[in-house]
Amino acid sequence: MNVIFKGIFDSEFMQTISVTDFLLCLGVSLVLGLIIALSYMWKNDHTRSFLLALALLPAVVCVVIMMVNGNIGAGVAVAGAFSLVRFRSAPGSAKEIVSIFLAMGTGLISGMGYLGFASLFTAIMCAMFIFYNSMARKVRSASDKRTLKITIPEDLDYTGVFEDIFAEYTKENELIKVKTVNMGSMFRITYNLTLRDASKEKQMIDRLRERNGNLEITVSRQEGQSAEL
Repeated sequence: MNVIFKGIFDSEFMQTISVTDFLLCLGVSLVLGLIIALSYMWKNDHTRSFLLALALLPAVVCVVIMMVNGNIGAGVAVAGAFSLVRFRSAPGSAKEIVSIFLAMGTGLISGMGYLGFASLFTAIMCAMFIFYNSMARKVRSASDKRTLKITIPEDLDYTGVFEDIFAEYTKENELIKVKTVNMGSMFRITYNLTLRDASKEKQMIDRLRERNGNLEITVSRQEGQSAEL
């Protein structure tokens, strides 16, 4: 049966891979890829296409490494081919890039034949990924950061007009934008806030409405920086 899978350019001086070893490495890579995909799914926003990529990437890299099999020329050719790959989608976050490198590292170790090390590496890295991800979610949920947009009449001096309210309900506040609206008859000012107690958000809004004459107020979750890396 091995004759069917023998390369036409193979020689007696080249070490060939048996079908059994090939299927074993491929099967382990697929299982480890599934584990990586499942660990990424845990409390993470994800798409089916990205999960599919994480599940299959270790197997793809594993097969490529097995086919190179110590051939320096083939290795250089594979590196050149990989350098041509471009991800023509939305820019990925740091977490997604780490997951891709994790999948590629798993496939690399499996392709070299160290299936035990590949399994151990995947188990440790997935466990740490889940641990750090859960810690990050706790920190993020406790931050209580908000963006406040409030409209005031033009005769109201916005400099320090809400400082007493902010001192009571916020830990930090920063005026980041002032804009004239309604043909210059009003101001719309934007603050970045860190609330002392998220349950008192409505009380703060009611106090602000009394101060700005019940004009428009918008409170939203504070957006992170677009360039996360």
